[in-house]
Amino acid sequence: MKKQIALAVVFLSAALPAAAAEYEINLYSGFQTAPHSDVSGVDENGTPFSFTAGWDGRSFEAPPYYGARVTRWQESGWGFGLEFTHAKVYANDETLADSGFDVLEFTDGINIITVNAARRFALSDRWTAHAGLGVGISVPNVEVTTPGGAETFEYQLTGPAVRWYAGASYAITERWSVFGEYGGTYSQNNADLAGGGNLETDILTNAVNVGIGFSF
Repeated sequence: MKKQIALAVVFLSAALPAAAAEYEINLYSGFQTAPHSDVSGVDENGTPFSFTAGWDGRSFEAPPYYGARVTRWQESGWGFGLEFTHAKVYANDETLADSGFDVLEFTDGINIITVNAARRFALSDRWTAHAGLGVGISVPNVEVTTPGGAETFEYQLTGPAVRWYAGASYAITERWSVFGEYGGTYSQNNADLAGGGNLETDILTNAVNVGIGFSF
């Protein structure tokens, strides 16, 4: 996964025009949640299931919630780049009890990879506002144990994803900055389950991110 992300960054950078530009790398963590979502599918015996899942984010438990973004900023204030977010969702105890599933989680994690378009605006000599949108894919680690006992534990490409974010950064030096922002993702996840079953759910995440930036 990490090698694929690094290669994507290299290819994206090579593909962008060679006009005067500034690269910025952002690393962040924060507090991430997810509202309830509908879950449906069939288990390994062909028995259908359908219920509403309540999700816990547990942002600071291992593996933690985090993300990385690379942006190539143009003199116009527009930027284009690539972003990876390692979000997490655990079905809460009530959901597990009602559904009969022993495990239902994407905790390593709901991995969202997007290509972004962004805009930034100088607010003062040191403060800059930014906002962006991205489209891409969801590649979660599917961790499911059905009521019948079939265990699924693997990374899968489960569907499309979008992201949006907005915030502000403060320049500490010419190259280093700190920032805070709201970030959200939406992903459609159609996962294969062990034994021939499948599971579908659309997951929305909301997060308050804090991080550092490096420009060059």
